[in-house]
Parts: sequence; C-alpha cells; structure tokens
Amino acid sequence: MTKYELLSGNEAIARGAYEAGVKVAAAYPGTPSTEILENISQYERIHAQWSPNEKVAMEVAVGASIAGARSLASMKHVGVNVAADPLLTFSYTGVGGGMVLVSADDPAMHSSQNEQDNRYYGLLAKIPVLEPGDSAEAKAFTKKAYEISETFDTPVILRTTTRVNHSKGLVALEEPADIVVKDYEKNPPKYVMTPANAVGRHKVVEERRLALTEFAGATELNRIEKGSGDAGRIGFITAGISYQYLKEILPEASFLKLGLLWPLNEKLIKDFAASVDQVIVVEELEPVLETQIKAMGVCCRGKDITPRQGELSEEVLRTVLAEAGLPVPVAAAVQSEYASGQKLPMRPPILCPGCSHRGMFYTLKAMNLHVSGDIGCYALGSAPPFGCLDTTVCMGASITGAFGMELARGDEFAEKCVAVIGDSTFFHSGITGLIDIVYNQGRSTIIVLDNSITAMTGHQDNPGSGKDIRGMASPAIDIAKLAESIGIRRIRVVDPFDLKTCREVLKEELAAPEVSVIIARRPCALHIRLKNPPFYVDQEKCIGCKACLKLGCPAISVTEGKAKIDPLVCVGCGLCPRVCPTKAIKAASQKAAEEAKTNE
Repeated sequence: MTKYELLSGNEAIARGAYEAGVKVAAAYPGTPSTEILENISQYERIHAQWSPNEKVAMEVAVGASIAGARSLASMKHVGVNVAADPLLTFSYTGVGGGMVLVSADDPAMHSSQNEQDNRYYGLLAKIPVLEPGDSAEAKAFTKKAYEISETFDTPVILRTTTRVNHSKGLVALEEPADIVVKDYEKNPPKYVMTPANAVGRHKVVEERRLALTEFAGATELNRIEKGSGDAGRIGFITAGISYQYLKEILPEASFLKLGLLWPLNEKLIKDFAASVDQVIVVEELEPVLETQIKAMGVCCRGKDITPRQGELSEEVLRTVLAEAGLPVPVAAAVQSEYASGQKLPMRPPILCPGCSHRGMFYTLKAMNLHVSGDIGCYALGSAPPFGCLDTTVCMGASITGAFGMELARGDEFAEKCVAVIGDSTFFHSGITGLIDIVYNQGRSTIIVLDNSITAMTGHQDNPGSGKDIRGMASPAIDIAKLAESIGIRRIRVVDPFDLKTCREVLKEELAAPEVSVIIARRPCALHIRLKNPPFYVDQEKCIGCKACLKLGCPAISVTEGKAKIDPLVCVGCGLCPRVCPTKAIKAASQKAAEEAKTNE
C-alpha cells in the first residue's frame, strides 16, 4: 500500500533526492530554497553541508559528480549568479554521476533584491530545465532530473518558484534507490577544460542539444490535455504554478503543460498550436517560452496579456484574461472578497526585539555616517527610524562598495563612510573584498555584525558558528584572526549595545589612515531565545521626548505623549534604558524594589 505525506515543494525535492540515491548535497541558505538542504540533512545516508557560498556548493557537487556519485546543489535564484562560473563549464564537461542544480526563483521578490528569471540559464548554459508545478511533481521531477542527467551526460536545472517551494500537497513515498558510486576513471579530455579540450566538448554540447530536443517531443514531462466545448479551442502553453492557476480558471481549455522548459520541441509546439484556434503562452516574469515559440513561426499571445513583473495568481489571471476577451467565469468567492474593499494591513519588516544590530545602527544614524550595506537582516537598517544605508547591491558588495566610494571621493569621504556586513555574508563573499582593500592599500572601515548565525533565512549555522548542518561540533572560524592573517592591524571587538564605546571606536577607526575591521559581536536574540524580564517606563519620569523610539523597537510605543513598553514583546535586552535621558526606563527588578520601599 502506497504511503502519502503532505509535503512542501522543498520537502518533496529533498525526498526526491533521497529516493534518487543522491550521495552529496551542498547549499548556501537563501529563501525560498533553504528548507531543501535542511530536509536533506535529515537523511543520514546523504552527506549534506552548508557551504560558505553558492559557488563552493556548486563546485562540491561538481566534484562529487565527476567522482561518480549523484549530487545536488540548491540555492535561490541570485545564488546561481555566484555559481554560474562552474555551472557553465560543467555543461561542457558533462557529469560522472547525475548532478542537479535547484534554482529557487522568487517572483514578486518576497525576500530578494531582484526578480531575475533563471530559465535563461538553461538557454545560456545549454542544459535542460525542469519546472514542477506542485509538490508531487517536485519529487517526481527531481528523480527524473537524475535520469536525464546521466542519460544525456549533462547537469540539469530544477527551477522552482516561491509558491511551489512553500505550498504543500500530497506526495507518494517510494523506496529509495541504492546509493551507487560509479568507478572513477581519469579522463582529462572530458574534464580538463583547457581551450584545446573545450573546443571538442563544445561539439558534444551541440550534439546533446539536438538529442535533448528530440527527447522533449516524446517525454512524459510534457503533456497535451485536450479541452472540450468552446473553451477547448483556446490553447494554453504553460508550466509550473501558472498551470495550476489556469486549470482553476478554465478547466475545459486545452493545455500543453511543459515540464521540460529547455529545449523545446518544435513539432510538439506546432502540432498543439494546429489543434486549437488560438495559442496563449502564460508564464511568470520573462517571455522565455513565448520568445522561442514565436521564433518557430507560431502565432501566439503572451506578454501582451500577462504582466512581466510580479507573481501571477488566479485573481490576476482572471482579470487579464477577461480584459483580453476570453470567456473567463468570475469566481463568487473572489468577487465577494474584492467587492468588500477590505484589505489586510501591511506589516512592515522590522528588526526583532533584542536584535543585536539595533545598537550599531542607532550609533551610525546618530553619527550621520555613509553606510555601504549588504544582504541580511541588517538590510533593515535602511528602514525607519534608522534609514542609514546608502547602498545594498549583493552579497559582499558592502566591503568592495565602500572601497570604491573611497577611491572615487577620497579620504575626506572615507572618514565618514563604513561598510556593514554580517558574519555569514562575510564568509560568503566578504573576505576577498577585504583582501582587495589590504592589497591596494585602502583605508576603509569595515563593521562585521557578528550575531554568530545565518539569521535572516532561519538560523542556519555557518563557518563561524562552531556547528555543522546537523548541529555537530565543527571548527569555528575566528573573524578577528582571519583579518589579522591577511595583514589588517586595526581590529576592534565591541558590544553593539555599548553605545558609548561603539561611538568612540568608530571615531578612532574612521580617523585611522589604514583599513580597520570592527567586529560588533552579540548573539541573535531569536537564536538564543533571549527573554529576560521586560522593562517598564516610569510615567512620572518620562518627558515624552521619544528618544527611545529612535531604536525602532516594536515593544516601544507612545500613548498620550508618554512612552510605554509592551511586556509581551519586550525581551529585556536592556538597550532602551541606555538612550533614555531621564532614566525613566527601568528593569522589572527596580520596579519591585521601588514598590517594596513604598510599602515600607
């Protein structure tokens, strides 16, 4: 009897890797992909690891594949940019054991700095791209990807999107295949990509492209669903989550549901187009399919109907398809929801109560410094009440960006400019930038916000935390010693809640004519589950100056001109008393002592 479980897309991909006999899996955490490796790590027979960055994760998976094992690397869409160097060359070498790269795209940028469409990497690297539309397909396509990888000697991209990664569905659990590691044989013409060898391998890539194109016309990954009635004369070519939305809206339409998105089979496309009156390509983000289909000479509509940015949804598609003149029934539930005119209030992102970054950003704001920012929780330093980040571009760009600003504007600007970067991001891609400043004799001031965890994606361990993905003890990289080893002489370690010391240290290091590293060290309040007795506001001493509001703590508010602290939100970090000019904010122990004295 088949057993089923309700799994998210990420959990299903992990299950698929397990059932496919994967031996090595590596990743850098990034929403919406993070849970893939977290779930793979629960299968003890698979070596699972957090890598310092996506390029390293990809290269570990490449090495394992060349050595004969099935391997997987997972990352969010922008992580593939970091991993692109080995990815595109690995397309030339081909695999030993099957290798799958999971690219988790993030339409609508729920937790990302851009909205790129990674299906383009399939076209660029000339490797197959599979896209599941639900959890069941996420598991099945993962297993199928390994078959394709080994049959066609190619890495395979499994492209997902946020809705598939995080939505849940029933998934059949099957017995895992044995882990098989193929015999290893040195093969320099295949795996050593010097120009002479690469020329020959490019020919192999083109031959593989033709074979994959033929495969695309026969594989069950692509299927035609003939519709009925008038709606059946409308033909949708679609994939992934968009297929699910369309089936809800026009279940009687005809569909060419693509699971293999590159390469496309021209005969399959044209045969489907010939069977319907009109063809509409529905895809999120870029017209990747539409452009290729139009190049085949097939008349179709696409981005003239659907938006090119943001997520699609059932509601969005109902609207745009109706506007395009298609017979779209209006769902009563959707109609009544929007007719009410009620919308949920927005919840702006904020630093958590007790966040270790709050004190440093308070100081940077007070000193009116230019701040070159980075990717992580501390990107919220750009939001009120701090609003002190000048830039946020990509992982590691804070350090190199600050140096570039220094080179462009000189010492006077450098004396008012710092870079902020988290510990995990520093290990990811900050080290090389720091070396660049030392080597080129810069004077930038770098602040490493060390909360000893990868916080934004859910508290994953990193090379500085002293634990691996399974929570086992692991060597912890000492950031101060690392900085010293590359020639930095000015290294300071501060508590970001010691506001006076932070300010003094910043003044000293900004004035220094050489590169400085300030390590602001305090653990993430959520990770250590900080919950000390809450503070309270002595209403008689509060003058309503609102200095405490400048901390941006969600526990603090003002009522009738006086500050108040919500005891259910306050974690007792002790930062707010340090900024209160009248000492009106007190610890619970002080309140008890004062009440006892009054009773006497």
